[in-house]
Amino acid sequence: MSTQSNQKILVVDDEPDILELLEYNLVKAGYSVTVAEDGEEAVKKAKKLIPDLILMDIMMPKVDGVEASRMIREIPELAETYIIFLTARVEEYSEVAAFNVGADDYIIKPIKPRALMSRIAALFRRERKKQPSQDQLNIGDLVIDKVSYTVIRGEEVINLPKKEFELLFFLASHPNVVYSREDLLQNIWGTDVYVLARTVDVHIRKVREKIGDGYIKTVKGVGYKLDV
Repeated sequence: MSTQSNQKILVVDDEPDILELLEYNLVKAGYSVTVAEDGEEAVKKAKKLIPDLILMDIMMPKVDGVEASRMIREIPELAETYIIFLTARVEEYSEVAAFNVGADDYIIKPIKPRALMSRIAALFRRERKKQPSQDQLNIGDLVIDKVSYTVIRGEEVINLPKKEFELLFFLASHPNVVYSREDLLQNIWGTDVYVLARTVDVHIRKVREKIGDGYIKTVKGVGYKLDV
């Protein structure tokens, strides 16, 4: 990640007052800010900007925030971009949908600028604190490449959304070790973000669909491990 003075944040919301409020506070905090008023515009600007972080509303015209995030997570260059949802939607299914498309945090409106700045700073601090690790892992017929956020199986290149990739890479970095859902939540999503435990199950299922069922094993009543 870049230093704070160069960190780029894309703010996406269809309410001009919210865009103005967020842009003012983010610029004041030292970030470079770009705004978009709907999901379609967000995807176009994200491709061009390659932001460090996207603040994403859910209910927007043309393309909603969940679908826009799904499209963004399919772009390899945006694999390391953080996505925080800022939304008035309080239903559990909306939160689950957000994390299923690779959200890093989910914050309910009304927005409290000081609290939001703290959450953003916590995300960037977590990135700086990550320990250096091997960039490429070879597990069976899989090559898991952390630099490109891709998984290679034979001639096939498999692009995983950020959280799915990080989950796979973490398990592959600790083969044959069983991790509970709580362990995985803490290591992948961090302690600063509230995430439902079943979000782990959903991500595991999606990874299995893409790489095959033979790698990640369920240990009943305990959690998951990657078998080697």
